[in-house]
Amino acid sequence: MGLLEGKKILVTGVLKDNSIAFHVARLAQEQGAEVVLTSFGRQFRLTEVTARRLPQPAPVVQLDVQSDDDLAALAERVGEHVDRLDAVVHSIGFAPQSVMGGNFLAGEWPDVATGLHVSAYSLKALAVAAKPLMAEGSAIVGLTFDASFAWPVYDWMGVAKAAFESTARYLARDLGPDGIRVNLVSAGPVKTTAATSIPGFEQVEGGWGERAPLGWDVGDAEPTARAVVALCSDWFPRTTAEIVHVDGGVHAMGV
Repeated sequence: MGLLEGKKILVTGVLKDNSIAFHVARLAQEQGAEVVLTSFGRQFRLTEVTARRLPQPAPVVQLDVQSDDDLAALAERVGEHVDRLDAVVHSIGFAPQSVMGGNFLAGEWPDVATGLHVSAYSLKALAVAAKPLMAEGSAIVGLTFDASFAWPVYDWMGVAKAAFESTARYLARDLGPDGIRVNLVSAGPVKTTAATSIPGFEQVEGGWGERAPLGWDVGDAEPTARAVVALCSDWFPRTTAEIVHVDGGVHAMGV
């Protein structure tokens, strides 16, 4: 029996097969889960194509986290494929390049606001939208990049991740009485499509493997995906508001 046998999971953020979310969906299926994906706009077709590379076909439902209409319709759209959700995976992040790549001081509010909306507020919005399908014992798991530090070139996306991590704690507080756990996985740098769109990303990933006690492969998303799948399972029944680091140990090392 797999770790997620009989579970029904919503996974956001699958774009290409190098996405962390893709590997989460793949491992979830391999561990017995039924998976539903989300996408929107021009990415929707690409997500559908990528979904065919999973061990089993997975339906894709429309969800733009900036759309009130999409959020309001999410439970109904997902409900066409599964009767409940045992876990929801948030793997959504975006900020305009104008507020990254060394442009912190030049960042203007409209672009910063977009980054905060998509990358932080969306966690609350997704949780509320999915909640009608979630019962006691279910889980929400999000992906972050350690917001304890001011990273090179990450700039306002780093601020958005700090807000994201705080949002997770407040969600854990408010959803706990309903038996819903909220946890995050803080991943080391992985060469996904989203990551490589950050100007100067190589400044973040450079030397990570040398600093990591366990080593680190920027081309391998599976260690991160495994942690997400584990947190979606029943093996952490009283763990919430936690951030699990999957970064080879860099977060605990000095300079």
